[in-house]
This record gives sequence, structure tokens and C-alpha cells, in this order.
Amino acid sequence: MGMDDRQDEDLLTAPAASADVPADTAHPDDRLDDERLDEENTLKPEYVRAVRDALEAGESDLVYELVEPLHPADIADLFELVDRDERAPLTIAINDLMSSEVIAELNDYVREDMMEALDPEAVATIIEQLDTDDAVQLIEDLDEDDQQAVLAEVEAEDRVAIESALAYPEETAGRLMSRDFVAVPEHVTVGELIDFLRAEQELPTEFFEIFVVDASHHPVGTCALSWVLTTPRNIALGDVMKRDQTLIPVMLDQEEVALMFQKYNLISAAVIDEDGRLVGQMTVDDIVHIISEEAGEDALLLSGAGDGDINEPIRDAFSARVRWLIANLGTALVASAIIYMFGAAIEKLVALAVLMPIVASIGGNAGTQTMAVTVRAIATNQLTRSNTQRILLRELRVALLNGVTIAVLIGIGTGAIFTPMLGVVIAVAMVVNIIVAGLAGVLVPVAFDRLDQDPAVASSVFVTMITDSMGFFAFLGLAVTAGLVS
Repeated sequence: MGMDDRQDEDLLTAPAASADVPADTAHPDDRLDDERLDEENTLKPEYVRAVRDALEAGESDLVYELVEPLHPADIADLFELVDRDERAPLTIAINDLMSSEVIAELNDYVREDMMEALDPEAVATIIEQLDTDDAVQLIEDLDEDDQQAVLAEVEAEDRVAIESALAYPEETAGRLMSRDFVAVPEHVTVGELIDFLRAEQELPTEFFEIFVVDASHHPVGTCALSWVLTTPRNIALGDVMKRDQTLIPVMLDQEEVALMFQKYNLISAAVIDEDGRLVGQMTVDDIVHIISEEAGEDALLLSGAGDGDINEPIRDAFSARVRWLIANLGTALVASAIIYMFGAAIEKLVALAVLMPIVASIGGNAGTQTMAVTVRAIATNQLTRSNTQRILLRELRVALLNGVTIAVLIGIGTGAIFTPMLGVVIAVAMVVNIIVAGLAGVLVPVAFDRLDQDPAVASSVFVTMITDSMGFFAFLGLAVTAGLVS
């Protein structure tokens, strides 16, 4: 290896930390972190208590001194850890620390509390630091009057971009897309593009590829930055660009956008309007947030827990949860009615009452398993109209195997404790109920999807009703048919 080569290697490597440097002096910032963060990288209770005590005492300077060293993500966590009525004074005390990075990390409900504490000028200052998509997320939940008051303080160019985004429905590509991107005509050479990127003062903060457009501003290809940097300057961009690209309609739902990124392994993608013109881009960092949000939302909808956010106001949490509990109460009456029909049989054979909860519980769990798989398959486009029948038959086979396995176990146990005939009855009832649970777990979410309703919203209520009712009916009906009770 020559001298020049060794020098180049030195530029790409860094010397390891000396083993002789004491651990407590090598990184002073680490010691500061130890005073605030625990081993799980969360704020320590005593640190949070110190901030709250300073707020209560009205010592704004001390609050600022305590919070100032924190990373923006940790400042956002601090807002979630203090009480709701403490967020406004905390915001005021650390006003100039409320950077765009902090705002982007804040929980939605906490962000609303913070916004209420700031005047329109302060909010406008924060918005002007944000990308358009982040600014829209910050302002979209404000009342109309508050939105107008804030937008009046924003520079005209930013205001037009935000108002344009707000014109699109929520959770669509148009609402979420970034309007900051680099687009050039295809006749440009690589050298001309590099010179443009170096000279242009208003480029996006981060971008991964160049969009190539025709005279009508329709996207005709993309060129990754790595290609630009490794291609001779005299080559036309049209000769190295990738013409096949995934285009996202501006009105496409965010969940479908996320699926496209996942399916085609995208880093970024062009967003086009109704006329096919390039109007924005979606990047993978936006998609990670969407995937996380949609996954959590579906899980919470399956349980009827609403937004499921611990910062959600109590009234909103009550309203979201109680309506599904009321619906569940109504469906539970169906199962109760079936039990009432066989009341006389239960009185004569107490063992039926002892075993009924087992049948209902196993059937409910089996239905929930199948329903969870089905809802996820629908959400990820794995279950479509083309393969519904195949998926249904697959789940029936799984249900049959599960049913036979559980039936053998419960049948042997019941026969040993009570009577062999009762063991046979509960075994057959268990097979029937688990098969019904498998059917319901697929058909109920699919039915909601066909009706253009979110299959995660109410599937659990109806699947539970079906499995409980069928479980009781099959078990008690078979017991009477088998002559266990006269």
C-alpha cells in the first residue's frame, strides 16, 4: 500500500478511545445523562419531580436550566410525564427551546395542550421552521379561528403551501406529502445537475433522489443521488434515470401509500395530482410513522378502546369505550336468552353450568385468533376478493384441527370427572363452536370490509356474540338431545 493510500485510509478511520482515559472523564455529557435518564433511557422520576417542583414554585429560570440540556425527544417525553395543567407553564418557561424537533416528537393530545399555551406569533415562528407536512400536522387540529390567526402570522409562501395541504382530506397523500423536492428536465446533464445542486440556496433539507419531469411537469423518471455522484458529468440525466417508478395519487389513503412503500421497497415516491403533474413526494420516514400509527389503531379498534392514548381526555376515552360496552351488553343478551331457553335442563344437571364457561371461553379465544389474522390480512392486502374462499377454507382446516385437539382433551377430562356421555357431548360442542368461531372470524371482518367499513372497528363484538351464542346452544342442545336431562 502506497503513502497516498495510507493517507486516504486515515481519513476514513478514527482512532479508538484510549483505554487509559478514565471512564468518568471521557464523556462528561454521559454523566449529565445519568442524572436525568435511567438505564432504559427514560427520564428519572426524581428529575421529573424536580421540574414539577420548580414549576409549582414559579421558578422559570430553574425550569429552563433543568430542561435546556435535554435532547428534543426527551423534552417531548417530559411534556407527557407532567400533569396536563403543568404543560402550559412549562411551555412558557422553555419557549425558545420549543424547536421543530420537539414539536415533531410530541404526542397529538399533548401538542394540543402546548398549542393552547402559545400565542399565534409563537406558533407561527415554530411552523416556519417545519417542513410543510409537519406544519400541517401541527395546525390541522386547531379550531378554524385559531388556524386563521396562526396562518395570518406565517409568511405568504408557507401559508399558501399549508392551506393547499389542508384542502385535502385527512390521512391522504395530499395532506401528508412534502412539497419540498428536486425536479429537473431530462435533457439536463449530470454535471449541470451537480452544479445546480451546489448553487441552489433553497433545496430541501433532506432528499434521496431527483425527480425528472417533462415539459408539462409530469414525472418521467427518477435518479438516485448515488447515480448522480458516480456518473460522468457529460452524460444526460435521461440516459441514466430509472423510468419505471411508483406514482402515488394525491387522494390515495395513507394506509394504501404505506402498503405501496412496503411492497415495492421504496425510499421515496412522487405524488401526482389528478392531471398527473408532480406536486409532492412521500419519504420513508413519513411511512414509518404511518405504519406504526395504523398498526396501533387497528389493535385498539379491535378492543373498542378508541384512540387508546393515555393522554386522551377522560370524556373522550369514556365516550369511545362505553358505546362498545353498551353494544357488547346488547349482544350478551342474545347468549343469555339461549341459556334461559335451557334453564330447566341446567337446574337438573349442575354440571352443565360448570362446563358452559369453558365452551364459551375457548370458542371466543379461537374466534379472536382468526379475526386478528383476518383483519391484519385485509389491512395488508393479503386477503382480497380473489383469495377470500381459499383463506376461508384454510381457516376452517385450522379450526377443525384445533377443535379436535381441544375436544379430545376436554372430553377425556369431563368423562373422568362426570360421565362419559357428558364428555362426548362437550367434545362435540367444542368442535362445533371452534369451527363456527373460525367461520365468524373470517366472515365478519370480510363483511365489514365489503361494506366499506373498517373491519377492526366492531368485529370483536359480533364475533364474541356468535361464538358465545353458538357455544351455549350447541352444548346445551346436545345435552338435551343426548338425554342427559329429561
